[in-house]
Amino acid sequence: MSVIGLIPKDIRAIKGVFSSLRSRNYRIYFIGQGVSLIGTWMQNIALSWLVYRLTGSVFLLGLIGFTSQIPTFILSPFTGVVTDRHNRLNIMKLTQLFFMLHALTMTLLVMFNLVQVWHIITLSVIFGIITAFDAPARQSLVIDLIDDPGNLGNAIALNSAIFNAARLVGPAIAGIVIAIAGEGICFLFNTLSFAAVIFALMQIKISFRKVVGEPVNFKESFREGFDYTFRTMPIRTLIIMLALLSVVGLSYIVLLPAYAKENMHGSSDTLGYLMSAMGAGALSGALYMAARKSVLGLAKVISTSVMVMGAAISLASFSGNMFLSVVALFFGGLTMVLSLSSINTMLQTLADEDKRGRVMSFYAMALMGTTPIGNLLAGSIASGIGISWTLLMSGVITVISGIWFRMKRKSLRKHVRPIYVTKGILPGLPNDLT
Repeated sequence: MSVIGLIPKDIRAIKGVFSSLRSRNYRIYFIGQGVSLIGTWMQNIALSWLVYRLTGSVFLLGLIGFTSQIPTFILSPFTGVVTDRHNRLNIMKLTQLFFMLHALTMTLLVMFNLVQVWHIITLSVIFGIITAFDAPARQSLVIDLIDDPGNLGNAIALNSAIFNAARLVGPAIAGIVIAIAGEGICFLFNTLSFAAVIFALMQIKISFRKVVGEPVNFKESFREGFDYTFRTMPIRTLIIMLALLSVVGLSYIVLLPAYAKENMHGSSDTLGYLMSAMGAGALSGALYMAARKSVLGLAKVISTSVMVMGAAISLASFSGNMFLSVVALFFGGLTMVLSLSSINTMLQTLADEDKRGRVMSFYAMALMGTTPIGNLLAGSIASGIGISWTLLMSGVITVISGIWFRMKRKSLRKHVRPIYVTKGILPGLPNDLT
């Protein structure tokens, strides 16, 4: 076949990666998020480095991660009910405004040299409370922003792409900025960046669809969502896998500031390079997921990715070599996005429309709510046995989790296929659905 004959097909393939951007509302949201997320990642790096600079404690790194996310674990099941009962777009507008005020407070404390550890802990708790409302609304809103529901998987993947493009750019910028001007400028940039996403949300035009038959009583609505989530075998299995991944597989991220300093004998720019390597891998994974055309094979992607992630963490555990660590973290980022995007896509396509907000609240609880438990455990264990042994332990358990999920694939296939046939997502499904 000639090269000329290949060009149209290649162009269609490239366009397919960005198919959800044809939807006006999603395109506006995507651009606003892109600007805001760079600021978010700059703040994440600055906060981690600030805590470690002030205290020199890996335990406190874990504690800050715990306090910033434990409210999500506690509140998300209830905020999911709010998401299903109220306008998701308006909820997001409010949460983004509160995030901006939170970032502004951090900016003033740091730039006027008033910040203390108790300030950071208190603000981390407040951040977690805002996130508990933001996460279910954000996850559930995506399908409302796209014109073609068939582009849901692509939109979720592009969300991951922009998130991890920011992860690639933000930490690198933050490392340089911290070295030159200190952490305060990073917090300031994040404050200003929220204006972009708030402006974007103001331009989005979608109608609020009140769910018919929704229980009037809040308690009944919560119970209905809980029962649906944990009695539906595929949804329950995916939530459990996500919780395992969050507690064990992703806890290494909170130790990276200490890893950069102790294992790599570096400074803030070293941390920026390591985070950027992880971001590059994550971006690659997101683009791969965006190019996928269907939900076929996602369970296989999850099990394989989780096992490779565990191997990558284990490889990095005792490394003092920059090249080896960068390669390991690249694969860590790659497999993280492949697994998380696949779980997200499967959950959103499996969940009934009138219960999606509540299902995604349990997704948020499993992803962000259980992460603080992993952060606290990682910080505590690293204080006792060292960073390297903690990472090795995390890697081995992650591999075992991937093996467990692979063993569940046959059962998943049996339960997922009828749901997808009923929804008309993939009529006439082959036997290798998952």
